Amino acid sequence: MTEGHASRGRRVTVVLAVLVLVAAGALVVQALLPGKPGTNGPEAGFARDMSVHHAQAVRMSFLVRDGTDDERVRLLAYDVINTQSAQIGMMTAWLDEWELPKADPAGPMRWMQGHAGHGTGTASPGSAGGPGSTGTTGGTGGMPGMATREQLDELAKSSGRDAEVRFLRLMIAHHQGGLHMAEAVLARTDHPRVRRLARTMVGGQRSEINLMTGMLRERGIGT
Repeated sequence: MTEGHASRGRRVTVVLAVLVLVAAGALVVQALLPGKPGTNGPEAGFARDMSVHHAQAVRMSFLVRDGTDDERVRLLAYDVINTQSAQIGMMTAWLDEWELPKADPAGPMRWMQGHAGHGTGTASPGSAGGPGSTGTTGGTGGMPGMATREQLDELAKSSGRDAEVRFLRLMIAHHQGGLHMAEAVLARTDHPRVRRLARTMVGGQRSEINLMTGMLRERGIGT
């Protein structure tokens, strides 16, 4: 073999070795990435149920926006509408990416079973049926913080200060339920995007709870 052939052979060997290392590195990175969530996993359950939860918050915000001229309450309503609508879009996109159904065929809220305050067949605090109830019936599986149909109807019929107080009370309970769900998924998943969104929700909704509690106090009303 000539010196030129030997040199070319060494270069080919080096290139092949580099390609093998790159391929091995890609496999290691792939192995470290989170797998695609399954339909029964907490990531899919959270995305589905929090989308439903957010949708009611958006609906209540539209109702109070039309029922009051108070600029601070209307600004809060716009913030909820914009933020939570965007988050619904994000979670819907996840389910599309994961090729999972938008609704759990086995029913909502299964992923939270066993979480503190949410056991199998047990309604969460604030669910429909008791005095001061802020939960809902009709297929939301004891989803925490949800307003009842009657409460939504009353909010829709109200105006002025009455609408503001109803909205603030309902939305505080609603945010507290959302916090419960976000904290539950943080305890159940290592998926980076899900954890990032859940942490964003926890920070944002705690801040808005404090804001709304102050708004109620300004109106001489306790939570």
